Amino acid sequence: MSSLSAMRRAVCPGSFDPVTTGHLDIIGRSAGLFDEVVVATGVNVSKNRLFDPDERLAMLEEAVRPWDNVRVSGFSGLIVDFCREIGAIAIVKGLRGATDYEYELPMAQMNVHLTGIETVFLPGATGNAFVSSSLIKEVAGFGGDISAFVPDFVAERLRAKLAR
Repeated sequence: MSSLSAMRRAVCPGSFDPVTTGHLDIIGRSAGLFDEVVVATGVNVSKNRLFDPDERLAMLEEAVRPWDNVRVSGFSGLIVDFCREIGAIAIVKGLRGATDYEYELPMAQMNVHLTGIETVFLPGATGNAFVSSSLIKEVAGFGGDISAFVPDFVAERLRAKLAR
């Protein structure tokens, strides 16, 4: 498809601090549903993150290599404004359970009201339902084995970061 408007582009937004196998499950499944998926991470410095924006973008670049139709971008401001800038038709969010749904639903409704950009919810795979970046950081901080929940290169960077 050569026309920008004909391409069905979606955005998978997140903090990805760090990127987990749960994130990659949603990204990979999104890649099968859309012509192009842009994995977008906020670069606002106000939020308290373990990894800075450049580190998160670098880890994401490495993590999404298996998919030809997935690219990574930083953004600031509202995700819907970023979607409009790049011509995305949808935002894709993974849901681990009812709590995620209750948190995400009002944002999805506001986004479609403001811009017409739909949110597509994908249920997280059962094995990833309890995985969050926060929990991964906590377990790693106490020396726990996180190898099943993040790519190897992420586990190495996380251990190095926490060792400082």
